[in-house]
Amino acid sequence: MKSQPDTIQTSAPPLRLLFWETTAACNLACVHCRRLDVSRQLSNDDLTTGQAIDMIRSLPQTGRPILVFSGGEPLMRPDLLELAEVAGQVGLPTALATNGTIMDDRLARRIVDVGFRRVSMSFDGPDPQTHDQFRGIDGAFDATVRGFRTLRKRGMSMQINTTIARHNYTKLDTMYQLALDLGADALHIFMLVPVGCGMELSDQIMLQPDEYEDALNWVYDRSLEQKLHLKATCSPHYFRVMRQRAKEDGQAMPRAAHPHRSMGHSGGHPGGHPSGHPGGSGDDRAMSAVTKGCLAGQAVCFVSHTGEVFPCGYLPVTSGNVKQTPLPRIWRDSQVFSALRDDSKLEGKCGQCEYKKVCMGCRARAYAETHDYLAEEPNCDYTPARLRTARK
Repeated sequence: MKSQPDTIQTSAPPLRLLFWETTAACNLACVHCRRLDVSRQLSNDDLTTGQAIDMIRSLPQTGRPILVFSGGEPLMRPDLLELAEVAGQVGLPTALATNGTIMDDRLARRIVDVGFRRVSMSFDGPDPQTHDQFRGIDGAFDATVRGFRTLRKRGMSMQINTTIARHNYTKLDTMYQLALDLGADALHIFMLVPVGCGMELSDQIMLQPDEYEDALNWVYDRSLEQKLHLKATCSPHYFRVMRQRAKEDGQAMPRAAHPHRSMGHSGGHPGGHPSGHPGGSGDDRAMSAVTKGCLAGQAVCFVSHTGEVFPCGYLPVTSGNVKQTPLPRIWRDSQVFSALRDDSKLEGKCGQCEYKKVCMGCRARAYAETHDYLAEEPNCDYTPARLRTARK
């Protein structure tokens, strides 16, 4: 008798976003990532085409996640577009995260034709000097701008990702203007997480908690302009800042969409923020969904180029490998994921915070600081009301 495929149990929420490191290979040498010689060596252990297809075909058993093809530089993987076609065949919306430096019109046309819903490109500064120094290659900024415009001309929905640290913290306004000038649909502000190669960075490049707070308030202020979709990423306490600011301004705070709903379905944009495509499909709007803070293991997970499954790309606590265990089973049964789905397990001030259900703190930063992913968020400047009362 033919065995039935695994089905998701009620105890496991649907997977909303799967970030897949398609390859370790890359053509840049960013200071917060792998060096070129290391990435070339590591890419020998990338999942094979067959292993990747098996994983992709299993994903509908977890829900209908957006599959983000990332890297390394995913366009250095020869079978990338073939794998994107497989995702489309099983009904998964797809996105591509590329540095854009090897983009030309022929490749852009193929990316559009294969059905990617959005392409994101990383800018680590609004000018060549800032970006190229961080990326480790002269000319990287201009090449990414060309790649961005080439895809935009083809009608692709485009997103800019910017990692914020001390080198570009004071350039948020010009970064925002660059996104507008390029016609980006979204600007996602990533707060640097000190794990992996990021742990080797000098403390001088890391923002202090009060600087994080300033940056999050900047995101809130610019979001009110509604010129594009602006999102703070890897900064879960932004959801606390939004509520505080809305209350101070006497504004109604849009209720955040549930992290396991509104994915791939038509209807109003969750959270009340424009996606840049007012008439777009549910999948387009889902690319910009506002939900809650840290979603690691709750609605998001990360698969490494070797098949290891992690709660997110910055939390190096493995729950298994897709080469040995199907991803739906890992998503359903992982004890790590189960712990992250239970906010009552949060420790320190995160566990006592009135905003913990909408924030959760960054579990990766907690792990980097303490080797305990349930510990309190080290880069949050907020004191919970319960602790303030106890100190009086």
